[in-house]
Amino acid sequence: MKILHTSDWHIGRTFHTHPTLEHLGTVLTALVEVVRDRGVDVVVVAGDIFDSAMPSRDSLGVLTTVLRQLKAAGAIVVMTSGNHDSAARLGFQAEWARLAGIHIITRHDEYLEPVTVTDAHGPVHFYGIPYLEPVIIRHHHPEEELKTHEQVLGFVMRGVRADAAARGGRSVVLAHCFAAGSAPATEASEVERDITAGGLDVVSTSVFDGPDYVALGHIHGRATLSNRVRYCGAPLHYSFSEAGKPRGAWLVELGAVGADADVEWVDLPVPRRLSQITGTLDELLGDPSLRRNEGDWVKAVLTDRVRPLDGMRQLHERFPFCVALEHRPSVVVDPEASTYRERVRAKSDPDIVAGFLEYVRNGVGPTEFEAALITEILQQQNSTNEQNSTTEQNSTTEQHGATEQHSAPSTAQGVRS
Repeated sequence: MKILHTSDWHIGRTFHTHPTLEHLGTVLTALVEVVRDRGVDVVVVAGDIFDSAMPSRDSLGVLTTVLRQLKAAGAIVVMTSGNHDSAARLGFQAEWARLAGIHIITRHDEYLEPVTVTDAHGPVHFYGIPYLEPVIIRHHHPEEELKTHEQVLGFVMRGVRADAAARGGRSVVLAHCFAAGSAPATEASEVERDITAGGLDVVSTSVFDGPDYVALGHIHGRATLSNRVRYCGAPLHYSFSEAGKPRGAWLVELGAVGADADVEWVDLPVPRRLSQITGTLDELLGDPSLRRNEGDWVKAVLTDRVRPLDGMRQLHERFPFCVALEHRPSVVVDPEASTYRERVRAKSDPDIVAGFLEYVRNGVGPTEFEAALITEILQQQNSTNEQNSTTEQNSTTEQHGATEQHSAPSTAQGVRS
């Protein structure tokens, strides 16, 4: 039996505010071609079908299209909900989809209702485990301690192993989690949320002992924990931290003895590469070797000592898909240990402004033009202050004189009295 392992489609996700539906459609069309050309029997999708709990109409349309194409290519589909999905929305009308060979597993107790597919060597039972948040599932099993994701999956897998033993035959498990050995500290990106890495929610690989193959989702990079426990990663790059990681799926062929599965990596197309380019703004705009990056999603790291004005607009003239800009000066001046009061003592106003510019611009003080402008503005401000002070003094003198004139008759009258 041939099984294609994929996951983390994240339909509807944007990339730095840019929609990705068109690119994802291209990749999923290629995935359907793999199914057709390689004679795949079952496609398993291990969670995070959508990127949002409330997918848009266009996102629903993308899923409908690919499921119809997979069905036409002759494959049975088994998919589960991930931590990004709304289990209720994804599982809506799953009962009717099942009649067409599309098995969408989202209920918390559905993992004990395997999808059974039979080939020449007998049955293969597919156990789909939807993402089970401990705080939500624990009240269904008050007799169990279910405080962490590992405890939940440990409890679930004990049930799966017992059920598989009773049924006989081969078995495949789908799960969505951080599994120990997947190097979560380096593989995870900002797209993978809610399931933390490096804490109680990391699941030991031993939890998945038993099945002939375990199709994992959640990590966006390809990872092999053992010959039978693997991550396939996401079909698109959704973060610059994922740049360079291959995009594709695992093609698993189960023989008569499932433990001897033959596993092959199948590449999928990358509609637009991710590139990080580094240098001063002038270097990035003028370097002929960067011509190959002009059609990529680009993250530009500017090393100018002073952050260029309107840098993104200038970069867009050459790199229209530049979506991220970071200022990382090549020279960084260590700030003085002295206090601000000590630094400005006995300094003129122009010197204080020049020192401030030097401090915030990594040691680069004002240009000749800026110095002249600072002096001019400060002189205007001092002149205005002097005028205001003179006006205030004159006003005070006039008010004082008026008071004396007003008081004189009263005094004279008092004397006459």
